[in-house]
Amino acid sequence: MASITSVGLGSGLDVKSIVSQLVALEKQPLTTLQTKEASIQTKISSFAQIKALVSTFSDAASKLSLDSGWNAMSITSSNSSAVNATVSGVASPGNYSFTVSQLAQAQTSASGVIAAGTSMGTGSLTIQVGTGTAVTVNIGDSDDTSLTGIASKINDAKTGVNASVVTDSSGQRLVLRSATTGASSGFTVSASGSGALGSLSFDVKQAAQDTKAQINGVDVTSSTRNFTDTVPGLTFTASQVTTSAVDVSVAADTATTKKNIQAFVDSYNAINDLLTTAVKYDPDSKVAGDLQGDSTAVGLQNTLRAMVGSVTATTGAFSRLSDVGISVLRGGDLSLDSTKLDKALSTTSGAADVKALFATKAATDSGNGIAVKFKALTTAMLSYDGTFNTKSDSLAAEDKANLADQDKVNARAAALEARLNAQYTALDTQMASLNSLSAYVTQQVAAWNK
Repeated sequence: MASITSVGLGSGLDVKSIVSQLVALEKQPLTTLQTKEASIQTKISSFAQIKALVSTFSDAASKLSLDSGWNAMSITSSNSSAVNATVSGVASPGNYSFTVSQLAQAQTSASGVIAAGTSMGTGSLTIQVGTGTAVTVNIGDSDDTSLTGIASKINDAKTGVNASVVTDSSGQRLVLRSATTGASSGFTVSASGSGALGSLSFDVKQAAQDTKAQINGVDVTSSTRNFTDTVPGLTFTASQVTTSAVDVSVAADTATTKKNIQAFVDSYNAINDLLTTAVKYDPDSKVAGDLQGDSTAVGLQNTLRAMVGSVTATTGAFSRLSDVGISVLRGGDLSLDSTKLDKALSTTSGAADVKALFATKAATDSGNGIAVKFKALTTAMLSYDGTFNTKSDSLAAEDKANLADQDKVNARAAALEARLNAQYTALDTQMASLNSLSAYVTQQVAAWNK
């Protein structure tokens, strides 16, 4: 059973208060360390927010650095149920007159009527699609020789046709349909063998054919209902045979282009606003931002501001963002003048020059477009060994060292408390013994005096 002690009873001192105060003095460095840890955690959180904003900005810059970001087209059709178009590459504005005289279809062939449950016997079916190699499907004694079994064997053989069994009131038919549309998907079937299989024949119910059309008076054909190579960057889709020409108009979609540029401006401003708040110092309130004096944050802000004001040596008419209506406000935010941008995009040559300002890819960085420069910068910063991961690792190491220092302070304080308690316990024991001896001597003296 552990002994019960009451430190201070022998000496009469307020030992608990004395020990508590001495331990508190030993723990004083914790206040500074805990304040520093809170600052580190704030920096970690701030840089995580900045990293997320830089990632968004990188995506916006990426759109403007690629041809696809400038290839938005507005397409209208006078009869979209019959003919429509989509952008499939680098397209140019234009108007197209489209007529459809024939739609692509697959060949369908059907056998004669066979009574349900009939065993077709053994043998083979040889199927040749177009000019391809003929495929022979063998039906042996161990196979299911019903029409359903034969259809399954044909499908497993991947002959280029799909087989199914259709049943009506008169019986069953083996129906074959080419897997793709177009005249080249037409096929022939020959049967050999014993029993009903050897005499099986097929009638063509629907012939394979191509889509036939005219684009601006030029005859075109396609094995599908899509025309992908007829006009660069566009895919036309025919859905119906037409009785009159369908007019398809393709125009540059400046609304989407402006939306992408606005996203670039907005995502840049989001970073600038956060950095401005984080690194500033308010002399009136004497309050510093969470990242005030942080070299990484200040360096990033300076780099971004320098780049938005830089000159791009492109071959186009524009060399600065301000040329197309993007100006730098006091405080570093960007402002987009829609009227000025609309004017720059209003002509084909102007739109090309705006694209060059953002998306030019050159042998040297000075010749690269603004968006290309920012994409390269942000990609490097967000990479595995880039600015943000390096900063994150540095702050994590700093926080770990800080926590280790706090543990050391707590350990020293605990050791001091244990040592003081042991010392005062020994003092109490000694004082209690001396007090007992003093009382005894006092009693003896009193007795002797009597």
